[in-house]
Amino acid sequence: MRKTILKYLAGFFILVVLQVFVLNKIQISGYINPFLYVFFILILPFDIPKYLLLILAFILGVTIDMFCDTAGLHTSATLFMAFLRPGVIHVISVKKEFEPKTFPGLHNMNSSWVITYSIILIFLHHTFLFFLEAFSFTQFFATLWRSIVSSLVTFALVFTGFFLVSKPYRR
Repeated sequence: MRKTILKYLAGFFILVVLQVFVLNKIQISGYINPFLYVFFILILPFDIPKYLLLILAFILGVTIDMFCDTAGLHTSATLFMAFLRPGVIHVISVKKEFEPKTFPGLHNMNSSWVITYSIILIFLHHTFLFFLEAFSFTQFFATLWRSIVSSLVTFALVFTGFFLVSKPYRR
């Protein structure tokens, strides 16, 4: 239990540092903004209580907002993503019950499930974030394009993260 908490705290810290000091400096053509910090919400165990999921999403979003000076944009988008996560898992999963303390990963879920799960939640997060940032539908297609392109770049980073944290299956 203690080891697991320390692992998630370390992951939280690493993702925030990577986001703030590396990825926030990357902005290609004003359209591509990779947000790797969402990986923290994606990798949480299936059986995490919903209230704890929302609390962790809030803490993550507030932390990113403090460093980015974005006045709650990341907090609201991360909460939105965390709120929808259980529903997305329920809709795309064949089995509705998972073993305790299992988390989404390539070692216990097939790669197509991980891809579907990640793309849906990343796209929802990015779309919510960018439309909230624009706070207008006048540039609807430009904002939608920004969401799609940024989601694809973020997905590539997240999928790489899944490879890094997944343990090989041993019998």
